[in-house]
Amino acid sequence: MPEVFRFFGFSFFFYSKEHEPLHIHVEGNGGMAKFEWNGTEFVLTDKQGIKSNDFRKIKTIIDENADIIIKRWNEHFNK
Repeated sequence: MPEVFRFFGFSFFFYSKEHEPLHIHVEGNGGMAKFEWNGTEFVLTDKQGIKSNDFRKIKTIIDENADIIIKRWNEHFNK
């Protein structure tokens, strides 16, 4: 399970045997979320137990680091 980074107690990661489309999982503070790349930005596709203020932090982190997420996905899955 490659972890891309960790912020504010949340882990941003891929599962080792992932599937398209490019996406990232987030877990922490008793909640989880999944964001998929739509070609322009990461959009929320699943969320459970994430508080509103935590969600805003997570979305900001993903938006500001989209290039890193895409690069790490490509490095891991397109070797």
